[in-house]
Amino acid sequence: MIRSKVIASVAALLAAAGAPLVGQGRGPACAPDNAGLTLQGAFCALVVADSVGPARHIVVAPNGDLFMALRGPEGGVLALRDTSGDGVADVRARFGPAGGTGIALHGGFLYFATDDAVVRWRWAAGQLEPQGPPDTVVSQLLSRRQHAAKTIALGADGALYVNIGAPSNACQPPDSTGRDRRPGVRGQDPCVLLDSAGGVWRFDANRLRQTQADGQRFATGLRNVVALAMDASSGRLYGAQHGRDALYQFWPAHYDSVAGAEKPAEELFRLERGKDYGWPYCYFDPELKAKVLAPEYGGDGRTVGRCAAAEKPSIAFPAHWAPNALAFYSATQFPVKYRGGLFIAFHGSWNRAPLPQGGYKVVFVPFARGVPAGQGEVFADGFAGAEMSPTAARHRPTGLAVGPDGSLYITSDQRPGRVFRIMYRP
Repeated sequence: MIRSKVIASVAALLAAAGAPLVGQGRGPACAPDNAGLTLQGAFCALVVADSVGPARHIVVAPNGDLFMALRGPEGGVLALRDTSGDGVADVRARFGPAGGTGIALHGGFLYFATDDAVVRWRWAAGQLEPQGPPDTVVSQLLSRRQHAAKTIALGADGALYVNIGAPSNACQPPDSTGRDRRPGVRGQDPCVLLDSAGGVWRFDANRLRQTQADGQRFATGLRNVVALAMDASSGRLYGAQHGRDALYQFWPAHYDSVAGAEKPAEELFRLERGKDYGWPYCYFDPELKAKVLAPEYGGDGRTVGRCAAAEKPSIAFPAHWAPNALAFYSATQFPVKYRGGLFIAFHGSWNRAPLPQGGYKVVFVPFARGVPAGQGEVFADGFAGAEMSPTAARHRPTGLAVGPDGSLYITSDQRPGRVFRIMYRP
């Protein structure tokens, strides 16, 4: 009994000092049922924490501490620590000004994105809670009901990239009630929303008290890039877009119900300064393998027109799967094929009727020399359980992060909220 207390005390001291408690030897044991997930080969999983709330994006500190953004009125940042080495978090701390989605550790700071701002705390090794209130890096970011969540990525050059989703489906003019999703209504041309949303903005990560007006519109024509990440090996920024809805419901003369379920594709882009990725005028048709003109702008389901000039995706995925997070794999725990590749968390669809709903899984895309080197493959499935739907799914993948030992962490924001950890055990 005395020996076990000493070991626990030493573990707690090491954690407080920032010493790693994960990745020593084979690490913690996996759950016998892999936490309900379906995994390939020698991969296995465990539950790090349950009932964490609506967990969005996540980051892992060098000592294995987890920090995740929580949405909703009870939101903020939730910090988790495992002091026993069994893989299960036994210490929790909560802080932050409001609910949010984006989170990152970079340059000695913990960054957190609410719906209308990015703040940061100075962070030291082993620190679990901040010593005071955060500093505001950027405020007054456009925030409306549709696509309000802000996601972030940081570059080695001191750049802070912020996704500002367009509060719209296809930039139709709103009616007297503010509703902008209507059948048969042409889109605004030019789309006035693109001045303040529908793209990724670039800010100085080390400058405080900026507003959106101080940033640069880095890339445009992006409806909502919730999944945003920097590939540290190449210095390239990538984002996966939530595609538009209601092709069939609003334009039945051009699309049948199956086409509405299968189009448009969800798109992964390499994001570059000054490039236009097409929204709202264009979408990527997975059948035609081309950007085509949206019906709100005179399209008929096949016409390309002005969309010949829009940037095409690096890779495309099934419609309405809702990509919510990206994580590049730079560790060595997983087999060689995964190194340098990209994991994508798909939150899951609500609008693929009459076809079954889809997504609710994590997909892996191999990369070579900094670009996709093949189609994606399902890496982890079974999150939803018996029914894939937003109301009935048990879990919905939302955030991804690679730990210091090479484990992959996955959050679910489906209440009550959960954090999974996937490991490789040959």
